[in-house]
Amino acid sequence: MKKFLSLFFVAVLAMSAQAQFLGWIEVGDYYNPTEVYDGSYFDMAPTNFYLAHTGAQMIYTPDLLPGMEGKDGVKIKYLNFKFYNESFEEIVRNAKVYLQEVDATEFAVNEDGVKQFFPLGELVAEGRYDLELLESYGEDQVLAMEMEADFPFTLGKSLVVTIVFDAEDDDNCTMGSSYAPFYTSGIRGKAMTYTDNWVSFVDYAMGSSFPNASAMLGCGTNVDLPVTEIGYTYERLLGDVNGDGYVTIADVTSLINYLLSSNPNNFYAVNADVNEDTRINIGDVTSLIVLLLSAG
Repeated sequence: MKKFLSLFFVAVLAMSAQAQFLGWIEVGDYYNPTEVYDGSYFDMAPTNFYLAHTGAQMIYTPDLLPGMEGKDGVKIKYLNFKFYNESFEEIVRNAKVYLQEVDATEFAVNEDGVKQFFPLGELVAEGRYDLELLESYGEDQVLAMEMEADFPFTLGKSLVVTIVFDAEDDDNCTMGSSYAPFYTSGIRGKAMTYTDNWVSFVDYAMGSSFPNASAMLGCGTNVDLPVTEIGYTYERLLGDVNGDGYVTIADVTSLINYLLSSNPNNFYAVNADVNEDTRINIGDVTSLIVLLLSAG
């Protein structure tokens, strides 16, 4: 009976220590971007405002998503993109965001050498953007997107983001080279684009030409990945240092071994910061022992 009670209290401890946190990943130099794309509008991701209807797909491979290791219950929550504005127009766009996870790390190519879009994925956000660009002339601007439904993401997969922008008026477009998205130098071919003045990418995806992507179809097929900020939520089991799903004396041992540079086999730093001071030290050992004693 005594053993049963001990296990019961450990289980309660594990459940009560579970909490949700917000993390951020910066793809490219998001906070201090310097490189803006000044080439063809075909190759601008996640959108351009030169045509009424655009679509873009971007692949964020595992190597571009550091910092998620050892985190449970990861869900994609925010997507932010930056562009430099030298336009004076008022632009209105309806946007849709689709997400999916895949094993692939690049776009497929068919037997004719034509690159292939992925299916659209799961619709997770839609909304309207009213951009008063004259008010922000000469400044960096952010296209901020919040997922209406958090998207569960499996670590080790690639994240495919599809974003569709549609004008309510087909003539609602910028004039000249007045819009320039910031891009990530050296990460080319991880995005593809679609542009048209009359047909939405969603309608294109339902047509017979999809998933083919070629210049004849108004597509950019070797596009620079834009600088991106990805916000995600995750769960932490404070004190579960060894990642076995429970908080026990074994976690104290793992934490001490880590501090003594003994390289424990399983060590989850995100759970080891028990006192949540952003450092892992002897104070976390003390907090963990207090946590265990208070549960028993």
